[in-house]
Amino acid sequence: MSTTDLDAADDPYLWLEDVQGDRALAWVRERNAQAERELQAVPGHHARRQAILDVLDSQARIPAVTRRGPWLYNLWQDATHPRGLWRRTTLDRFRQAEPAWETVLDLDALGRTEGENWVWGGAQCLGPDYRRALLMLSRGGADAKVVREFDLVERRFVDGGFAVPEAKTAIEWIDADAVYIGSDFGPGSLTDSGYPRIIKRWRRGQPLADASLVFEGEHADVDAFVRVDRTPGFERTVFGRFVGFYESRLSLLQGQALVAIDKPLDAALTFWRERVLIQLRSDWTVAGRTWPRGSLLVTDAAAYLQGARDFTALFTPTPTRSLQSWVSTRSRIVMVVLDTVVGRLEAWQPAADGWQRRELAAPANGHLSVAALHDPLLADDALAEACWLSVSGFLEPDSLRLADTGRDDAETIKTLPAFFDAAGLRVEQQFARSKDGTRVPYFVIGPCSPRSDGRNPTLLYGYGGFEISLTPWYLASAGRTWLAQGGVYVVANVRGGGEFGPAWHQAATRADKQKSYDDLAAVAEDLIARGITRPAHLGIQGGSNGGLLVGAVMLQRPELFGAVVCQVPLLDMRRYHRLLAGASWMAEYGDPDDPDQWAWIGRYSPYQNVNAGVQLPAVLFTTSTRDDRVHPGHARKMAARLLERGHAALYWENVEGGHGGAADNAQRATMRALELSFLWRELAPR
Repeated sequence: MSTTDLDAADDPYLWLEDVQGDRALAWVRERNAQAERELQAVPGHHARRQAILDVLDSQARIPAVTRRGPWLYNLWQDATHPRGLWRRTTLDRFRQAEPAWETVLDLDALGRTEGENWVWGGAQCLGPDYRRALLMLSRGGADAKVVREFDLVERRFVDGGFAVPEAKTAIEWIDADAVYIGSDFGPGSLTDSGYPRIIKRWRRGQPLADASLVFEGEHADVDAFVRVDRTPGFERTVFGRFVGFYESRLSLLQGQALVAIDKPLDAALTFWRERVLIQLRSDWTVAGRTWPRGSLLVTDAAAYLQGARDFTALFTPTPTRSLQSWVSTRSRIVMVVLDTVVGRLEAWQPAADGWQRRELAAPANGHLSVAALHDPLLADDALAEACWLSVSGFLEPDSLRLADTGRDDAETIKTLPAFFDAAGLRVEQQFARSKDGTRVPYFVIGPCSPRSDGRNPTLLYGYGGFEISLTPWYLASAGRTWLAQGGVYVVANVRGGGEFGPAWHQAATRADKQKSYDDLAAVAEDLIARGITRPAHLGIQGGSNGGLLVGAVMLQRPELFGAVVCQVPLLDMRRYHRLLAGASWMAEYGDPDDPDQWAWIGRYSPYQNVNAGVQLPAVLFTTSTRDDRVHPGHARKMAARLLERGHAALYWENVEGGHGGAADNAQRATMRALELSFLWRELAPR
């Protein structure tokens, strides 16, 4: 009997998967009311919410900006503009303490006028004149978006312009009068994962139904996509299929023909002017040499397309070093390298005698991210070698610096004020020994002199999936609430993440996914062994894949924890691949319809492993009705099953917010305050 046949027989809560069903929503309202009634009564709850909201709405936040020609664009949300102002300024103005901003679109005003709960979804701006843009607007924060053409000079929507109904749409400008589009064109146009399967060429004024088909993938693919590079002299259009979450096949448009690009299936290939860069996820033996996974290779693009395989390695991993990210300026590649989960910055530049490497000035500890300002559509770009450098630490407020990659100094443009008093707090990195002997790093943030009796309320956060690294970030909200009350905050770098490159990730996927759960349990054991905390005062928190992480560990090692916060989680791993985007994640977890794979998925799938008569920690589930990535049915059904079997479970579902759980700052503050009040109620010493 297949797992699908078993669903109706042993799952009495399938009705909770009906997202907008009357019965399901009545259940949600009842659970929400109970959670709010209990948690809003926890002493200090309203003060926590206000402290969080003050951070989120603070006018002192550093605006996240994106360059488009002469303008820096930003979406700004605060108490006055909860859905946000899409606004712009110049670099010279941005340097000022209080820049003058020009409002391009007021999302709140637009929503009121049109009677819609619009949430910003991004913009595709057409250079080099940057007069036209394709705006993405989401109802309530879902991944599905409406697309509408916008005039950036007149600051209004274009009458009769490109417009696409709500769908999971991918769209790229070809020129001012044509786009490539992948969307929901009707039956058969989407993959099994719910993403575009076909790409069409759509001309201005043409009915979308008449757009011409130019590329299509398979139904079993994750999605089909197109990348348009309009750099003068290096124009290229690449079509592709993600045949798995980590695997892609690419084709280059040459004239009217599509020519397959040879590359390792799981490697990422990017054209950069006259060169091509390839980032490896598996070892690659080619032309008599083996390049290790995690490497970044570069070579001449024309020679590569003709079959040459003469590479230069700009990065090769070591047991402690991995490539976190990279960007390109006009003439350099700038990389953020993690060394034992701490960021380092370096740049590579071609020279007559080969590639030259230089380290760029960066803080000794903490988080680094880099973004290039170069606009390749501009012939004479004054910012061709410039990058934004963002720096932060758990106790160090963010700073934004403007760096010229050819120089050692960087100009500090913005600095976030301290939102909490870090005096008397410290950060230390420790290592736990997992079940198979692997050393697992984790960060401990808390008092310099914690309680010596192990009664420190401690929150352990983890993710452990999809090669995503948990690097330090400024704990602005947690510092004002959790740390200020004497709590300890812990971040675990468990396997499944990307902290040590592809090998660290691949060590905990599919049949080896259990290693993520062993790692988190090992960190918990180490915290207890060091006397930092005790099980009664130790909580765990995670969202999405991290929700699966804490859900599984809660059931496998309940004796280690006093509380669990499980956010927008995957929990029913028998049906995850049949819910929304779940089919796209089978490369991470496996196929539950295959009996051999279900044998190991079923051993950890939380929903199938809830037993009565076992003492479990208290748990709070949070999710969103508008999450169209991870189905809210996961959290709904898990809460219902726990309650049915006599366990303590609270449930809270926001009506908006998408996979982020909230659509504006007020909703974010409400959700986070409920979570913190729950944790404090369960973990604080009495």
